[in-house]
Amino acid sequence: METSTITRCGWCGNDKLYQDYHDEEWGQVVTDDRVLFEFLVLESAQAGLSWITILRKRENYRRLFAGFDPEKIVKFTDEDVEEILKDAGIIRNRLKVRSTITNAQIFLAIQKEYGSFYKYLYSFMPNNEPIINHFTSLSEVPAATPISDAIAKDLKKRGVKFFGTTICYAYMQAVGMVNDHVTSCSFR
Repeated sequence: METSTITRCGWCGNDKLYQDYHDEEWGQVVTDDRVLFEFLVLESAQAGLSWITILRKRENYRRLFAGFDPEKIVKFTDEDVEEILKDAGIIRNRLKVRSTITNAQIFLAIQKEYGSFYKYLYSFMPNNEPIINHFTSLSEVPAATPISDAIAKDLKKRGVKFFGTTICYAYMQAVGMVNDHVTSCSFR
């Protein structure tokens, strides 16, 4: 009996959680606004930290931030913020927690303006479609692009916090706006 070998992008290493994320989510096109908001929250929390740190805390974020429901998050009070900050299951950064509430308000305003956050994001994309790159090694993958620059700049102008161009590009990879699986990856 022949055993097939799975080849993954090198960044996910041997950590099962990282591998599952790589195999099942990373680079897959997301059209659901709730999931797009979830990654906006998680990528913003990741600023300055490693992504695996955030993945390990993802369920705690889901629990503390109302299942990533922006309609509920915009109603969070100062007391809610204080309770969230007591929980060691997330990154306990007051500015990042408060920014989640602000970002939820902006997210909802964008949904109202564009009909969906997905439509907003893809208004920046050539032909309103994902970009499938053909990199042969991780060293070719950029940290930012003119598109991530434009999205980050527009979101910053709207008031979104903790979402610069590098975080934006990581977000684009996470939600499949760009597919950066290297050409040798089994999950390409």
